[in-house]
Amino acid sequence: MPTERPVQEFAPAKINLSLHVTGRRSDGYHLLDSLVVFADVGDHLQVTTASETRVSVTGPRADGVPDDARNLVWKAADHFGQPADITLDKYLPAAAGIGGGSSDAAAVLRALAQATGRSIPPGTDRLGADLPVCIAPQAARLQGVGELITPLPPLPAIHAVLVNPGVEVATPKVFAALRSADNPPMFATLPQWPDAATLAQWLRGTRNDLEPPSVILAPVIGDVLTRLRRQPECLLARMSGSGATCFALTTTRARAEAIAARIAVPGWWVQPVTLT
Repeated sequence: MPTERPVQEFAPAKINLSLHVTGRRSDGYHLLDSLVVFADVGDHLQVTTASETRVSVTGPRADGVPDDARNLVWKAADHFGQPADITLDKYLPAAAGIGGGSSDAAAVLRALAQATGRSIPPGTDRLGADLPVCIAPQAARLQGVGELITPLPPLPAIHAVLVNPGVEVATPKVFAALRSADNPPMFATLPQWPDAATLAQWLRGTRNDLEPPSVILAPVIGDVLTRLRRQPECLLARMSGSGATCFALTTTRARAEAIAARIAVPGWWVQPVTLT
């Protein structure tokens, strides 16, 4: 029997350290090869089984987030087949290339599985290509259209700064502006990285193929990347997903906090984070 006890879940930001677009299927979906990690910043959810689904959105980033069936958390409850009373405490910017909506929906699915004792139903990819990797948020290689997930061994301590300049970049427009949808994948075998500097060095041989078209559509992304790359503590700066959030990798949390303090601009979302 479902429990009426509230279940608390954390929905971490998803970061694409690399994102290669390697082809396009006949149905129009793009094929990807991506190294994905998760941050210790994210949204918080409280989920209780109910007779009908209700969604309440609170938190500093609640403005503009729908509280009805358009929200992925509502769709997640429908997919699970269990109505729920969901409170979404929103901290992540929307449409930011860090999987916020998908991570929120995955958190609802985990909460409902805990509350009911049932398994998460298959087919979560129908809720979004990012959602399957968010079900068990850990470092992974993501391939295909998001359905091929290879968990990775624990990564070294990685610290970073996330920066979103407050603009939304529509993913379909980014893919439409992509010069080529048929690009080389990442290396066939991924090494183990002993430290963040070694990982950053390896990442320089990879790409985010969506970064150039996103910069064309929203030049402020290029401004963010330029500022991050000028920071002496920065090992690597890149855009995540289809943007507009960018990240800079560094070696310690203190250095991430120093970059964040130095780069803060009114209207920008800036967060020092640890990645796993």
